[in-house]
Amino acid sequence: MACWLIKSEPDVYPLAQLEAEGQTAWTGVRNPTARINLRAMQVGDDLLYYHSNLGKAIVGMATVVRTAYPDPTDETGQWVCVDVAYRATFPQPITLTAVKADHVLQGMELVRQSRLSVCPVRQPELDRVLALSAWQG
Repeated sequence: MACWLIKSEPDVYPLAQLEAEGQTAWTGVRNPTARINLRAMQVGDDLLYYHSNLGKAIVGMATVVRTAYPDPTDETGQWVCVDVAYRATFPQPITLTAVKADHVLQGMELVRQSRLSVCPVRQPELDRVLALSAWQG
């Protein structure tokens, strides 16, 4: 299993909305590198959920429940989406400031490619995020 980080603005699609809905199609991604990452996702992969812009924090987790398929919001036919399901809200969100200050996390793609909306997460980074989040999942 792999782990990825997905971003959403909390005023557009917060983690609480995913929790309420249970699952959703992760549509609207329009970056070639993010598209490659979406295509690489497998059912069961972990997803760290990041609130961008207003929140700037990793706030919880989701899981991939359907692999890449044509994004129904794309009229060109060149973009894909995956289906994701809610997994958890972290008791302690990990702010971007904390990520940048942490020796294990400061090399995350979240920091290195800050505009990328879907990016891979290495196992040591996932382990550190889970430890910092105080989640007992």
